[in-house]
Amino acid sequence: MSAPSAPRRPGAEALARIGHPLPAVDPADASPHTFPDGGTWRTEIPSVEGPEALAVVLKESARLDVPVHRISQGSGVWMLGDDEITEMVESCAERDIELCLFTGPRGTWDIGGSTRTDSGGAGLRARGHDALAGCVEDAVRATGLGVKCLLVADEGVLWTLHRLRAAGALPADTTFKLSALTGPVNPASYAVYERLGADSLNVPSDLTPAHLTEIRRVSRAPMDMYVEAPDDLGGYVRMYEVAELIRRGAPLYVKFGLAKATGIYPYGAHLREHALATARERVRRGRLALDLLARHGADGGMSPLGSRLPGELCRFPVPEGD
Repeated sequence: MSAPSAPRRPGAEALARIGHPLPAVDPADASPHTFPDGGTWRTEIPSVEGPEALAVVLKESARLDVPVHRISQGSGVWMLGDDEITEMVESCAERDIELCLFTGPRGTWDIGGSTRTDSGGAGLRARGHDALAGCVEDAVRATGLGVKCLLVADEGVLWTLHRLRAAGALPADTTFKLSALTGPVNPASYAVYERLGADSLNVPSDLTPAHLTEIRRVSRAPMDMYVEAPDDLGGYVRMYEVAELIRRGAPLYVKFGLAKATGIYPYGAHLREHALATARERVRRGRLALDLLARHGADGGMSPLGSRLPGELCRFPVPEGD
């Protein structure tokens, strides 16, 4: 049997006809890592803020045949009632989709006024013991209701939750996802967050393919990346780079965000119509990206649906007695 042909590069044939040179592809740039199931990429629909938005995403993904590995929410566990969380857990479990909810108070919504200064000081970190404790409370409550993935925006919260997981206070199969607003921008910081307990890490959507290769030389922890980023994350649209981002960044969660859309965090019923419309459009954006991969023969390597665990990762030792 002949070896599979290499994916077609965007515009390659047309440019070759006029003698326009193409940059060489260096096989050494490719990531050597995969998910435990052998896949190189999975999909994620972000900013799904409650059961109603989730129902829209599930209906639209079925209509457009968009495979979904993970659903994530940005407002936080504390913005949902127990019945809403339970409904989301059950709906995702029926379809073998991972549900990821954000943990607790963070600097943009509490007393962290410095986040609104020109310097943006302190970011989304949890200020003081009470905010840290609120995040822990969210984690205990959410996992008790069946949530298996938690979104974290603070390195102290991450390390605390990892210690609780190691101690058995949180289920052993709970996974922690690092927020895009905390995302590491160099290989050393990426490796540190992995060691603090992160099981997948959002990286900023303006990292270059070369940056992804640098990260993959030090860490195999799954990477999450918006191929279309919300405006508050830069509004980048990188659809034509998806195949190269997967090649360099695998194992990679391909996230379908939405540019030119008003933010919805923290979500409430006053934003209902906007939240449902943007949820629907995120799925359509996913279909466009998947179609593009298919046209270029680069749609192979997707993890089986239902896959969620990251595989064995590097961790800092947890102190004895924790």
